[in-house]
Amino acid sequence: MKHVTKADGSLQPFDPGKVRRTLRNLGLGAEDADRVADEIEESVPDGVKTAAVLRMIRARARTVRPAVRHRTDLRRALALLRPKPDFEEFVRVLLREHGYRVQAGCVLAGRCGEHEVDAVASKDGATIFVEVKHHASHHRMTGLDEGRIARAIVEDLQEGFRSGRCTVSIDGALIVCNTKLSEHAKRYAACRGIGHIGWDYPAEQNLRAMIEETQSYPVTIVSGVGPSVSARLAAAGVLMAKEVAYGDATAIARDTGLSLPEVLVIAGRARAILEP
Repeated sequence: MKHVTKADGSLQPFDPGKVRRTLRNLGLGAEDADRVADEIEESVPDGVKTAAVLRMIRARARTVRPAVRHRTDLRRALALLRPKPDFEEFVRVLLREHGYRVQAGCVLAGRCGEHEVDAVASKDGATIFVEVKHHASHHRMTGLDEGRIARAIVEDLQEGFRSGRCTVSIDGALIVCNTKLSEHAKRYAACRGIGHIGWDYPAEQNLRAMIEETQSYPVTIVSGVGPSVSARLAAAGVLMAKEVAYGDATAIARDTGLSLPEVLVIAGRARAILEP
């Protein structure tokens, strides 16, 4: 078994699964990611530094898909968004692209109190409220507290509807976050009927899958789009890379205060990421 050397000098077993996941986050398909991961596992020496593995991953990925040089890791791109209002609005747009009717944040009256929610969404005859949770560190887990709070709000809103205080009949709650979920959070949500969309949960319609299915990448996926530029774009209503890629560059420059050449560079990189 091969090992890698972490930044603190400690050793841990080489994990080809992590290599595959990183390659997928950089835009490679499953087949290419598996092949390249096998090649890297075969070629790295025992004790290699993790930084060297990452450099190798990016270098090999670029040979398969040259647009990788213009792309940030998707998990990092999501973490770069401002929690409010950017990530909240990103989630609302993403849900709309997956068939939900979405109303932006509002205040709903329960029997015992009022609750400000990030969105109210309807699909397939069910109406839910949406809570959006964002962590700047994409390595952090989303835990149990969010589910417990959501469950309490559902009960209060349903009682509020029956008593006539709430005008919206709420069937449940959906928590959307940009990180993985703890096992405790998953168990509680499943038991209590709380919906969750996390980075890799549930298996089918998780955040990564929803983004990739509709190519709804955040604009921060484009290399060089840092917090200040993404904030300007978001303020102008531009949250998705495809909006820059195929939008009116002159109008975007005017609305954001960015120079036209800067917008054109971002648009060109975004198109390279989106197009096969």
